Amino acid sequence: MNKEIVKHIFFDLDNTLWDHRGNSDVVLTQMFDDYELREKYKLDFDAWYDVFNEQNEQLWQSLSMGKISKAELRERRFRDPFLHFEIDNVALSQEFEEIYLTRMGKMSGVVEGAHEILEYLHGKYTLHIITNGFEEVSEAKLINAGMQQYFESLTCADELDLRKPDPRIFALAMQKADSTLENSIIIGDDWVADIIGGTGFGWQAVFFDVLKENHELTGVPNIQELVEIKDLL
Repeated sequence: MNKEIVKHIFFDLDNTLWDHRGNSDVVLTQMFDDYELREKYKLDFDAWYDVFNEQNEQLWQSLSMGKISKAELRERRFRDPFLHFEIDNVALSQEFEEIYLTRMGKMSGVVEGAHEILEYLHGKYTLHIITNGFEEVSEAKLINAGMQQYFESLTCADELDLRKPDPRIFALAMQKADSTLENSIIIGDDWVADIIGGTGFGWQAVFFDVLKENHELTGVPNIQELVEIKDLL
């Protein structure tokens, strides 16, 4: 990695800075209680939550690969796990989806070290967000987490109806930032979307290996805590 030429840093948002996993845990627990699903359907939260997470991850992978649309993901995100437990209630699934997005946009939990590293980098580099997250909630996430002041641009894959690692997402982000291939670097937790996508486009990259997946690529540092970025930039 050549840090001397870096001027623009593009951060992924969910699970890199904004704690999607932690915030989702809180929101889903609240919704489960609010709708009294244990009592009405004899549904165990932990069992349902495991199925939801597994199926939601599969839906996002399919979306990134262009196999399904955003609309289909939103239609199936709660319908599929409810159907797994023989709860065939379209209205409930749709209501869960709408409330989930609304509440997630209001959550403020961040990944450990997020504010510290942004304070460290802000002023030294120009910072940007590039995310596969939905456009309608991404800005709200930044605002409610108190991070919006650090960033000069926000690029959501929704703007092109595409998903990272599609190179057109990176091109749009670079255009917004007025950066170049040579002076841009991406930091993210998704090996394919952020690291393979970013380096394939021509950017430098840092892999935030929070799940300890141990992927390796020449010239790409792996970190497991955000504060380790201080040793790199």
